Amino acid sequence: MYLYNTATRHKDEFKPQNEKQVTMYCCGPTVYNYAHIGNLRTYIFEDLLARTIRLHYPLKHVMNVTDVGHLVSDADDGEDKMEVATAREGKSAWDIAKFYEAKFWQDYDALHCSRPSVISRATEHIKEMIALVKTLEEKGYTYRTSDGIYYDTSKFPRYDALVGHARISGLQGGARVEMSDEKRNPTDFALWKFSPKDKKRQMEWDSPWGVGFPGWHIECSAMAMKYLGHTLDIHCGGIDHVTIHHTNEIAQSEAATGEKYVNYWVHGEFLILRSGKMSKSGGTFVTLDVLREKGYEPLAYRYLCLGAHYRTQLEFSYESMDSAAKSLKNLRALCSQVRTAAQNRAQQTDKSRAWKEKFTAAMEDDLNAPKALALAWEAVRNAELTPGEKLDFLQFADTILALDLFVQPEVSSEPLPEEVTRLLEERARARAAKDWKKSDELRDAIAQKGYVVKDTPKGQQTEKK
Repeated sequence: MYLYNTATRHKDEFKPQNEKQVTMYCCGPTVYNYAHIGNLRTYIFEDLLARTIRLHYPLKHVMNVTDVGHLVSDADDGEDKMEVATAREGKSAWDIAKFYEAKFWQDYDALHCSRPSVISRATEHIKEMIALVKTLEEKGYTYRTSDGIYYDTSKFPRYDALVGHARISGLQGGARVEMSDEKRNPTDFALWKFSPKDKKRQMEWDSPWGVGFPGWHIECSAMAMKYLGHTLDIHCGGIDHVTIHHTNEIAQSEAATGEKYVNYWVHGEFLILRSGKMSKSGGTFVTLDVLREKGYEPLAYRYLCLGAHYRTQLEFSYESMDSAAKSLKNLRALCSQVRTAAQNRAQQTDKSRAWKEKFTAAMEDDLNAPKALALAWEAVRNAELTPGEKLDFLQFADTILALDLFVQPEVSSEPLPEEVTRLLEERARARAAKDWKKSDELRDAIAQKGYVVKDTPKGQQTEKK
């Protein structure tokens, strides 16, 4: 298996430290708002990686949930995103975190992403973060300012290892931060932030340095090393984490332990709109619920993501979603025909094994999902394979693709009540007029009649509760 390693800048053969268990850490959500589909693209690629690894090795997959400490600025200033959400919604920071985390996992499951072995919440690991900061302090890597405890990047010679000296040097002119009188270097970052003296934060803890809260970067190092040891096999995340977040993780982790932090750094590219990358701060983001409202099932979005390599930018449009939904529908129809012809009996032969090997080889070549998906299309149409052989291969392929290739929509044989039919027709008109508020109201009215409405590319589908 080969993976593109950001640290080496080429595809490296994957060799785990221990074949009895591969260790993988993935940067999870900051639960102050809904995850947008750009965020979710990253989790889809990480799921493909996890599923491919499990073909050969047991996997311990850890994902964090940042429910405190993620500041709105990379300059270590501004408010914590959780506090910003509190002001926006008039709820407690704890309630904000609970609500958006639950919504995140709902979307994650809907996309058939396999759950991590360990879900690690920042607020539940403050003790470990304080211990890590103390270790860095004892080793001489920290200094104190009026607003927190900072890491001195000049004391870590390998600070530019992940991104290269040129890119780090480019930050020195202030592109990343405005130099303050107290920061020694532009790239220095907060390990522990002090609470403001003039107000009480909702999320704050006692520490050896004073009441405050952890910096964002220290969270991941403390939790990753708690569950996976000093050296991780794989660390994943979005490409936007390379220059700052993951660079800082390496610096603080390796300074603390004296050991290599990660062997393989794997990063996914952006999902972009024609106007630029999808962004919460810029207000330009689409959620999975928006796609549902427009009639797309979540797995149509997964199909769209599988059609582009995880290291290439993917431009999102509703035209591409239409194409993905139609392709998934057609592929499922062909798979259903295969299963019927095979009388639901898979037949493993040398031919079907060869197709499985081709599929696996594609995924082991730096997660070439577009090629793997193309093989599913080729197999379903291949005249040289028997229906049983096709079924054997396609069932295997779907353990990685996770597209529900053999799903069949439930069709109710019982006629709908006249009132429900009328409400459905009215709702269809509201959706055609893009009156989404009216559409929601009518869906609730239909639910009160005992029926659930699902929006699909084929239109509204109903079933009894």
